[in-house]
This record gives sequence, C-alpha cells and structure tokens, in this order.
Amino acid sequence: MNPFDATLTAPPVHPAAVPTPPSRAERLALRVLQGGALAVVLAAVRFKVFELDRFFVPKEMVLHLAALLAGVLALGSARRVRATRVDALLLGFLALGAASAVFATNPWAAGRALAVSVSSAGVFWAARGVARAGLARPLLAALAAAVVLGAATALLQAYGVRTELFSLNRAPGGTLGNRNFVAHLAAFGMPVVLLAALRAYRPAGFLLGGAGLALASGALFLTRSRAAWLAVAAVAVVLLVGVPLTPALRRHRRTLVRLLALLLLAGAGVAAALLLPNRLRWKSENPYLESAKGLVNYQEGSGRGRLIQYRNSAAMALGSPLLGVGPGNWPVEYPRHAARRDPSLAPDEAGTTSNPWPSSDWVAFLAERGLPAFLLLAGALVALALGALRRMRAARDADEGLVALTLLATLAAVAVVGAFDAVLLLALPALLVWTALGALSGPEDLRPVAAAPGVRVAALLLVALAAGAGAAKSAAQLAAMSVYAEGGGRESLERAARLDPGSYRIHLRLARGSGRRTRESRCEHARAAHALYPSAAAAKRLANACD
Repeated sequence: MNPFDATLTAPPVHPAAVPTPPSRAERLALRVLQGGALAVVLAAVRFKVFELDRFFVPKEMVLHLAALLAGVLALGSARRVRATRVDALLLGFLALGAASAVFATNPWAAGRALAVSVSSAGVFWAARGVARAGLARPLLAALAAAVVLGAATALLQAYGVRTELFSLNRAPGGTLGNRNFVAHLAAFGMPVVLLAALRAYRPAGFLLGGAGLALASGALFLTRSRAAWLAVAAVAVVLLVGVPLTPALRRHRRTLVRLLALLLLAGAGVAAALLLPNRLRWKSENPYLESAKGLVNYQEGSGRGRLIQYRNSAAMALGSPLLGVGPGNWPVEYPRHAARRDPSLAPDEAGTTSNPWPSSDWVAFLAERGLPAFLLLAGALVALALGALRRMRAARDADEGLVALTLLATLAAVAVVGAFDAVLLLALPALLVWTALGALSGPEDLRPVAAAPGVRVAALLLVALAAGAGAAKSAAQLAAMSVYAEGGGRESLERAARLDPGSYRIHLRLARGSGRRTRESRCEHARAAHALYPSAAAAKRLANACD
C-alpha cells in the first residue's frame, strides 16, 4: 500500500465525482504533487551568505517543477474539466501581473514574483484535475504530512538539533528558515491536518492524524507568531459556526466526537510545548504571555511599524493604480515613499528595506499589481468561499460537508495570516495552499463559463511552460549562489553575475572590487546594481563615482 494512502482508506466517493477511472497521467500528476508537497518543505541549501534565498530559491524551484510536470500530465484532464469563473478570474490576475512586470523598475524581481503566481495557478489547476479523477484523498493526505513534517523540523531545532540546513537567526524555523514561516504553515495547514484525521477510516489513521495535529499545534505555539495565532482563531470560529450550519455534520456523532478529541490533542500539544524545556532563548522572561498580550497591539513595536508601512504602501498603490509598481518591486520602490526612520527600512544599508516583501500579501498585491489585479484575485478567493458555503449547506453526507468546511477554514486562515505577513508571495505556502484549494473545491462550487476545451488546454500548457522557465531561472540562481559562496577570484564572481543577472548582492560585490584594470568592469556592475535598486545608497554612490 502506498504510504500516502495508508491513513485515509475510506469508502468510495460519490460516483458523480468520478466519471471515469483515473488515467496513468493523472496518477503520475498525483505523485508529482505529493512529492512536491514534501520536497518544498525540506528544500534548502547551505549557502549561509544568502540567508533568505538559500531557503527561498530551492523551494521556488520545487514549486515550478511541480507546476511544470503536474501541468503537463494534467493536460488530458483539462479537456474534461469545465472552465469556471474562478479560472477566468485567475487568468485575468496573471495577465495583469504580466503587463505590470513589463513596466517594472526591476524586471528580474518582477519575473521571479510573477513566476511564483503562475506556478501557483498551475498547481491549482493540476490539483483540481487530480481531484476530479477521484484522487483527492491521497493528495490531501500528502499535504497534511507536509504540514506535520515542517512543524517537526521546527520542533527538532527548538529541542536542540543543529544542522546547517537550519537558520539560527529566526529559530525555530527548521527547514523553512524562519519561525514565522513555520507558524504560517501550521496555521493554514491545520484545517487539512484536521480533515485527514477526521476522515481516517481506521483508528490508527485517526491517532496518527491526532499526533500530527499535536505536533503542529506545539510548533505553532513555540513560534510566538501573533499573525498565525489570529489565523488559528479564525479557523476555530469557522469550525464552531460551520459545523452547526452543515446539516450533514451536526447529525454525524462520530465526526463530532472525533473533533472534540482532536481539539484536546491540540491542547495537549500546546501544553507539552509550554512545559517541556527547550533550547530557545527569548529576551523576555514570559515570552508567550507577552506575545498573547500584544496580539492586537498597534500602538508600538511591530504593530505600529505595520501601520506606517501600510500607509506608505497605499501611497505607492495610489501612484500606480492600474498596474502597480510591478510584481516583486515593493522593496525597490518603497524607500522612495518612506521617511528616514521608517521601521521597514534596513538599518545597516540606507535606501533598502529590511524584508523583500511588505508585511501583508494583500498590501503587496495591491501595491505591486494594481487595484484591478487585486480585485480579480480577491474575487477568485471569494468565489471559492461562497462555493464552499453552498456545498456545506447542500452536503449529501458528513464527508462532503467536512471537505467544504475545510476549504472555507483554509481560506479564512490564509486571509488572516496574509493580512499580517507574506504567505502567497512565497513558494512553500503558495504550493501547499493552492494545491489544497484545487483538491478541496468541488465541481458544484465553481460556476462554469463558456470556454472551448482547446482554450483550457492551451492555457494550462502556457502556464506549464512559464513554470519551466521559472524552474530554469531558479536553477541558474542556485548555480550562481554556489559559485559566489565558494569564493575564488573575480572571474568566478563574473560567472555568478552572468548566471544570475538580477542579483544585487553579486553586482555590488563586483562593483566594490579593486584595481585599475577592473575599473570598467566595476562601473558596469555598479550601474547594474543601481538599476536594480535605484534608492540603495551603496549602489548609487558607486554608480555616481563612475560618471
């Protein structure tokens, strides 16, 4: 028996959901998405000089490869799956993002961010095709396993395990590199973990799912991420309101008993995390109580910094309302709108931001891609939520009601955590969230639109090809990072710059070289760095010295 299927063996789904047996290509697409879900959690490299990108770039490559391979394998099912309003909204969002990228100041950052969005749509459509073939259960099982795996790596770091694949700066981040990313994973992944346990056909599967939920809850608590804590509160509200509103669920005693038991196991995971001694070193004497007290504090600290950042980002959006400043170009343009002591600016390099993204998905999409693209994406997510609500009310049995409720809870978690941090902008959550949305959405959720089968196939093929280009770009970035990290002379650095022309770090290092014979080369790279980030003081100073 396949390990992905072992804990979720259950009675067959409704015949209407499986018009034909799954083809070999659809089964292979399932394996690609399953493997991608696990691989994106573990993917990381040891080039510590690239402290963020050593986690991001490998995970982006996994996302792009999953979208490429699963998309190509799902081309056959694209002819059978009807186009929906959500598809039209997502295609419009991608088209406007591509138009925005054309006018971006930093085209390399724009292409990279756009590739994440394109591949997100690719895995969504591939997952939907896999689900329509009757393979949603093993796919959702793999997603639940990926969530637990990510939480487990964070717990290993919290309790003393050290490896070069972990980052010490934002522990416990495990193979995600940052405690906030682990918290986001646990928050938006918790509904899928709950679903896996609730649907388990055997007691062993239920206990395994419960143990996974306890691990995820413990890791979430240790991260002290207030955004993720709020997201879990939103999930709890959806469950508390959604179960009574779903006739098939409120009459199903076994599901209600299991849900209560799982909540107790989640509480046990939090209690264990609180009581067991760990290796984390917080500055506060009562760190978890302090985080709880500051849950909605916008008068000081990071809360006040977010309000300042949102205000300045809104000014960016008003300046470019139709297409925004370009995907991935928020850090390029933000310094022009920020005051000198803005908390979002990097303290050690004038004219740059501390993070390469704003503290909100929704702020990023609005400022970078413009109001029309933002509304199209929001419309797609709202359409999914409304479809889930309809299916909850009309569910024919408890299983169907659970799937619809899980979809709604996942959307709620993503909406809340995305309001305070970057989620869908990043490869790991993009792959897991959009795959889950594709697997959970039912045909009755999504209202069809008129589109010929050939158009649907062409759209998916175009997305797969774009994902392939994204994978190639990620591979080149990894190669450039390897060359840079290994050191060597200027010739090696020049090779790294050719591999990754969009690397500000590599261009800046080459621009700071010494020796008269390299002056022309230094100036070339100084101008390249300045073109990528015009507000960065270091690049501006070096470029001006060449004039």
